[in-house]
Amino acid sequence: MITRFFSTVLALTLACAVSSTAYAATKSKQKPPRAKTVKTAMGKAYGSRADVMRLADDIAERRELDKAWVRRAIGQARYIPRISQLMAPAPRGTPKNWNAYRSRFIDNKRIQAGVEFWKANRETLRRAEADYGVPAAIIVGIIGVETIYGQQMGSFRVLDALTTLSFDFPAGHPRAAERSEFFKGELERLLSLTYRSSIDPLSLRGSYAGAMGLPQFMPSSWARYAVDFDGDGKVDLFNTPADAIGSVANYLKTFGWQNGMPTHYPVSFDSSRLDLDSLLLPDILPTFSVASFQTKGAMLHGQALEHKGPLALVELQNGNAAPSYVAGTENFYTVTRYNWSSYYALAVIELGREVESALEN
Repeated sequence: MITRFFSTVLALTLACAVSSTAYAATKSKQKPPRAKTVKTAMGKAYGSRADVMRLADDIAERRELDKAWVRRAIGQARYIPRISQLMAPAPRGTPKNWNAYRSRFIDNKRIQAGVEFWKANRETLRRAEADYGVPAAIIVGIIGVETIYGQQMGSFRVLDALTTLSFDFPAGHPRAAERSEFFKGELERLLSLTYRSSIDPLSLRGSYAGAMGLPQFMPSSWARYAVDFDGDGKVDLFNTPADAIGSVANYLKTFGWQNGMPTHYPVSFDSSRLDLDSLLLPDILPTFSVASFQTKGAMLHGQALEHKGPLALVELQNGNAAPSYVAGTENFYTVTRYNWSSYYALAVIELGREVESALEN
């Protein structure tokens, strides 16, 4: 939207790379699980590009890695035209549509898979909720939206994806330079972790953006927020649902999740005093008290009137139809830190609720 190595099958250790997190300093020559191979058109290897080799040398120096190893690793990465295409911005004028977006992630297949995942991991979800204060439904919603509970973890070589996006990010994107720098940082983290753990970086597969595992963590998020929630001394977000569950909960807690706070409330409008422009100006950042929210014509009801924290008016466009609106709390904003989209956040929330409802019925 996130974020952020691996077990007996996938053993990337972070003790050398992240001093703030206690991971077992073990090494393994075993390879991580491989996603189903999908044939993808590949361009030239990056080894012949001087700018790529300069970055390789910089990474080796900053991270105290073997220069020849880093050069060889990045040099084997290949440009993937499809990845650049997928990162290109939508054509101007393309309308957003919440109902269409919702239908992509909330259907019978995903709900049923969520029910089975919840049943199989009921005690772990309960423990994560107790330890971090994040409801099981939110954790289940995120893993369901991200990978359908591990069914779709991505088939691109992560090294190809991160190198492509570091050096060939679509120039037409309005934030191309910023995004390119972001992916260079993720590439650096990936190389550091794989080098220190004797893992072939070309063996890892994930999304076209380089996200990995059940919760689709980027390398930096894996390093900062992944936890060994099953207590076996290793972190495995590919094969161990417990680690994925605990890591998602830890991520949200770190970004400010507040135990017991709803994510959003229904909202209606008093047209006689509605100041929609002012209400939408802060975007989804919670800014308004209940009183100021209502003064500007956004009306709350029931439990929402007792809310103590700030609120945001969240607008969800519906193509040519009228937009939908909710009053988002600080917890709604926290979910958007996983993927910076209000559409994503509401899809996560509603999928979790649908799965929980189906589980109870």
